[in-house]
Amino acid sequence: MTPTEHSRAGLAVLDPPSAPVRRGPRVLRWCVALAVALAGICYSSWVLEFVLPIGLDPVNSFLSELDAQGRSYGWVFSTADTLTGILALIAAVGGIFEYSWGKVSIAAWVALGCFGMSTIADAQLPLRTCRPDPCPKTDDSGLFPQLHQVHALTSTLAVTSIFVAMIAFSAAAFRYRKWPVLRHSGLWILVLASAVTAWMLIADNLPGNYGLGIAQRIQIGSISLWLIALGVQLGVTARREAETNATDAMVSAATGGHRPGFGAPRRPGRSNWP
Repeated sequence: MTPTEHSRAGLAVLDPPSAPVRRGPRVLRWCVALAVALAGICYSSWVLEFVLPIGLDPVNSFLSELDAQGRSYGWVFSTADTLTGILALIAAVGGIFEYSWGKVSIAAWVALGCFGMSTIADAQLPLRTCRPDPCPKTDDSGLFPQLHQVHALTSTLAVTSIFVAMIAFSAAAFRYRKWPVLRHSGLWILVLASAVTAWMLIADNLPGNYGLGIAQRIQIGSISLWLIALGVQLGVTARREAETNATDAMVSAATGGHRPGFGAPRRPGRSNWP
């Protein structure tokens, strides 16, 4: 073996070929982003009450009454909530595979999945109506006595799950200094949703009318905006990954498969928190 061949062999050992660069963004990440954003849009279907001839007073009525049994156009809101749950559940499963980086992020995706399942159940178990309508007053006590049905349980689970998800995602974003959309816009949306939730919990136990219908609409609207913000953040992450992969591919092609100035190749698939 000539000296030149010895030199080339030594270089091959000391500088092994770098791992192949992934070309293009992960399709699953784009799907998760789109599913979360669409879930937020579908969850805001209640705004159609201002277009359709529903006949409910938004100040004093709850959103559960929009798709109550026998309600006109109830299928519209029930279908939208079902789609919301399905999309959230799909996004949660995909998010666990793509962004399972630490216990906090896993808890956030699991909570989003619970929100999806609870929302599906919420749509399939609508509020029972009375004849005549509205239902006569009862002696039920506690929070929101007018919703003391199975539907009340599914609604409570859905709201609790999404709040857990919102808090967990925000905590992870601040902890790892990532996802600026959630650390800024998402945080303010979370604060607004928490404030109106406190408004509902306190005012419902006080005498008088405190616009609980308006409070709930602000609450659900805030949740919808937060889901859309999360979808936007995931989309930004996927786009940046695509740009990074394109740059890596160009550098790899220009250097013959080697990235100058870098050590061992990164393990693919583990840097899942963007």
